[in-house]
Amino acid sequence: MDDIHTLHTQYATEDRLEIRRAVWQPGPEGNPSTAALDAILRSGAADVLELGCGTGAFAARLAAVGSMRVTATDASARMVQVTRDRGLEAQVVDAQALPFADDSFDAVAALWMLYHVPDRQQALAEIRRVLRPGGVFAAITVGTDHLADLRTEAGGRPWEPAFSSENGPEQLAPHFADVTAEHFHTRAYFENRDAALEYLHTMPDDIAWDLPEFAEPRGFGGHVTLFTCR
Repeated sequence: MDDIHTLHTQYATEDRLEIRRAVWQPGPEGNPSTAALDAILRSGAADVLELGCGTGAFAARLAAVGSMRVTATDASARMVQVTRDRGLEAQVVDAQALPFADDSFDAVAALWMLYHVPDRQQALAEIRRVLRPGGVFAAITVGTDHLADLRTEAGGRPWEPAFSSENGPEQLAPHFADVTAEHFHTRAYFENRDAALEYLHTMPDDIAWDLPEFAEPRGFGGHVTLFTCR
């Protein structure tokens, strides 16, 4: 899932992303995206950069606050266009070579995207470079047990993200003196077997996914982590 060709194939359109996004519901700890938004708001940020903006949903929430200047970026030209269609500033950017001056932003957000970046240490160095002193970096990722129950039941194996809840701290530590982790136990709900298979088939795994019929809607466990870094 981390190969750059696979990445561009996955996000050539917004269809796969929207199928995956639609099934998730927050767990007892709340919504991880809202927690990231709150962390940025608490920092008092005026200039915010989002990396991997997707369809622009998070950038739109930031912009709705009214007091922040939001720059949304993505490696996919289609995702950038969808974000621009929301009336937001967006541009195609490689997270490993940010086209911004040093100390340009008070906050940077990278939600569910760092595991796609081939050279994460270079990307993290770039994030550190464009952050102003005292700025905050909010990164969201998933754990190795994320949807492991669904993937295993459907004939696959748990996913091991290149940037995960488990290995994230050691990757962030060289660039940020203060890294805190907040964990969320989300759930994905599927009305029937076909809906679950549709979700699995949005993934790049070379697996012949299969599941028994559902007698009733089912939920499967997710594990999401917000890293807040300074």
